[in-house]
This record gives sequence, structure tokens and C-alpha cells, in this order.
Amino acid sequence: MRANWRDFLLFSGIAVSVPLIVILLIRLTPKPPAEEVEYAREALSQAGKDRADTYSKKLYNEAKAFYDSAMVNWQRQNTRFIYFRDYDRVLMFARQSIEKAEKAGENSISSTSSLKIRVKQKIDILNELVSEINELFTTYPLTAETRNRISQGKMLLKEAEIIYRKGQYLQANRKITDSEYLLTNSYENATTNLKDYFKSYPTWKNWVTRTINDSKKNRDYSIIIDKFSRKCYIYQNGVKKLEFTAELGKNWVGDKRVKGDKATPEGMYKVTKKIDGRSTKYYKALLIDYPNDEDKENFRKEIARGSLPASAKIGNLIEIHGNGGKGIDWTDGCIALTDKEMDSVFRIAKVGTPVTIVGSMIELEDIVNR
Repeated sequence: MRANWRDFLLFSGIAVSVPLIVILLIRLTPKPPAEEVEYAREALSQAGKDRADTYSKKLYNEAKAFYDSAMVNWQRQNTRFIYFRDYDRVLMFARQSIEKAEKAGENSISSTSSLKIRVKQKIDILNELVSEINELFTTYPLTAETRNRISQGKMLLKEAEIIYRKGQYLQANRKITDSEYLLTNSYENATTNLKDYFKSYPTWKNWVTRTINDSKKNRDYSIIIDKFSRKCYIYQNGVKKLEFTAELGKNWVGDKRVKGDKATPEGMYKVTKKIDGRSTKYYKALLIDYPNDEDKENFRKEIARGSLPASAKIGNLIEIHGNGGKGIDWTDGCIALTDKEMDSVFRIAKVGTPVTIVGSMIELEDIVNR
């Protein structure tokens, strides 16, 4: 009887102890920080969506490195006997990854917003500069190099605008920086050239004033060519009556210096001959007295000081003629009008009609600010 009780108690003890031991073993099993690691992964993913890999690269890479370390340590602990596993370093790396990823995301959003504003401001400023370049220099005979740099700058600006609209602000900023260098540099060089050209403005203004006064005094017609504006003005009795678009020599900036330079001369001239029919290939033409005495004297001085070769020839046969309307400067130095406009000019002009050709009738400052 006593043996039976002993067996019963032994069996009962075992029956109670085994579950307790199992429960105790389970409770003592080290738990990996799965939630923290998962949160670290999500934080990294969110930082990536916030483009921290681009706009907060250092913090993002640190967050990624901590996450990788957490995973490596986790795998390493999993190779050990279950009760010898230690996930403390896994937890530490996961928490560091979360901290860095969240900071990277915040910095990226802040940087992106700031960069977005800066790039947009640059795009707006450069578009204004392009408008000014187009206004001043579309028909101005810049050097091929300057024209090419302006084209490159415009192309980069357009590319930057496209990339900007896609939200790629860092790449857009690189494009816009290159565009800014090309456009600003070209604009400064072109403006310097233009300012040098307009140093003759006081002389041009004097010629124009004299021409208009003579028209008023003589109660007759006068013709004024404004090269920069590409205008041919007809004055009668000192009052502007007609206005046409003029096309010039390909190298119209500056005075004509030598035969073949394709420059349109500047000075006060007169019509010496009216030509029409088969006598001209340009529909109708008004031959002017270029070179006049002043042109010949300037030419001789240039030969004397060596700024022109001794073999150089002075040009001639400068006309106001028809066959214009091409929309470009194409003549060898003449002034071209459309045939219909030439009819009007030809009708009022006579031998002796003044023809004054100037760089501009408007001051450069007024042109820039209009």
C-alpha cells in the first residue's frame, strides 16, 4: 500500500514538473528583436521613398550599414545553441538603424524642399536671361563660338526644366549650374561687344538730328537706316512718314572698312542713281555715294597705320534695293527691302535724297530697359 502511494506521488511529481520545466525552458529561450528589425526595415524603406539615398546620402548609408549589421548578427546568433544566443547587438544595431534612417528622411525632405526652391529660382532667372539674349542678340552677328555656347546653355536649361518637373532636383541643379555658366559668360561677352559698338551713339545721334532737321528745312524726303532695329525710316518735312523692315550685310556691326567684309556702312550719304528694270538684279535699287570723302580718308588712315593690309580695296556699289523679305541679313553690305516697300521708297527718292545709316537711333540703355 505504501509502495503504491510512493509511486503515485512520484508519478504526480513528474507529471507536474515536466510541464513546468518545459514552460521554464520556453520562457528562458532568447527572443530575437523581430519587431525592432522590421521597424528598421520600414524606416529604411521610408527614407528611400524620401530620396534620402540622394539628398541625405551619408545618414542613409549609415542607417543601411546598421541594418545590415543587425541582420548579420542575427544570422550569426541563429547558428549557436538556442540557449546560448544573445540578440543584444542585433537590437542595438536595429535601433541605431532606425535613428539614422529617420534623420536621413527628415534631412532629405528638408534638403529637397530647399533645393527645389533654389533650382526653380535659377530656372526663372535664366529664362529671363534667355529672353534678354533673344531680344538683344538674335540678329546680332556674334562669333560662332559665342552663338554655340548660348545654344548649349539654352539646351541645358530645357533639360533642367524637364528633370525638375520629374522631381530630380539634384540632377536638375547640375544641369542648371552648367547652363548658368554658359549663358552668363556668353551674355557678358556679347554685352561687352555691344557696349563697345554703342560708343558711337553720340555720332549716330548727331547724324540723325542733322538729317531730320535738313528734311524739315528743305521740306523734302530723307531716308534713315537704323541697323540695330533693322528699320528703314522715311521722313518728310522732318516728320516720320513710313517705316519698313530692313535686311543688312551679314557682318553689319560696325562701319564698313574694306571690300568684301559684308558690312553695311555707317555715315551720311546721298542717292546718286536710281536703277530699275534690267539694270539691276534686285528689282529696283537706289545707289548711294559710298565711299564718300570721309570713308576714303578713314580707309587711307587704316592702310597707313597697318590696321588694313596695303593690298586692301575699299568697297563700293552700296544700294538700297529690293528682293528683301528673307528674314535674315544676307546682303554683301546693301540694305534690302521687299519689292513692295521698294516701290514706295523708289517713288519718293530722287538723286540727291539723303540716306543716313546709323548703328542705332536709340541709346543702348533704353533698348535694354524697354
